[in-house]
Amino acid sequence: MFVDMTGHPASLSADELLAECDVRFLRRGGPGGQHRNKVSTAAVLVHRPTGVSAEANERRSQSENRQEALRRLRLQLAVDVRSDRAGARPFVPSPLWQERSISNRMVVSTTHDDFPALLAEALDALAAAEYDVVTAADWLGISSSQLTRFIQRETAAWVHLNDARRQRGLRPLH
Repeated sequence: MFVDMTGHPASLSADELLAECDVRFLRRGGPGGQHRNKVSTAAVLVHRPTGVSAEANERRSQSENRQEALRRLRLQLAVDVRSDRAGARPFVPSPLWQERSISNRMVVSTTHDDFPALLAEALDALAAAEYDVVTAADWLGISSSQLTRFIQRETAAWVHLNDARRQRGLRPLH
């Protein structure tokens, strides 16, 4: 899905992203103690501009579930939504990407708040390069093996990349 925007929704601050979402709290079944089904602790976020949603219900705390749902929403947005930058040729990395790219490597933990925004940017660059990893990596200033390893860190992104490559007649990556 492409959206017309200057930035990617995965790169928004928590408050900015929540302002674009419908937030619901529900009761969910499953393990978690005797109070699990008595209070509405499950958090469901729906990003209004794109329709992408995420849910968390593992914890007994409403706020912890909302934070986890927000993290999952950012990752889902990173995989499912391409910004208008995905059509740029050559793709120019953002200041965040340049700051995080050290010695031709992308250095960021998958649990860090910047990871979804950087993942979205890598996927936008790949889309701009018609999913040619060598070209996208060159534009991003990292090696193609580093780009491949970075995408592999998020299973849904890896599946998306290989599906997009297959659709274009390119061989899937391993």
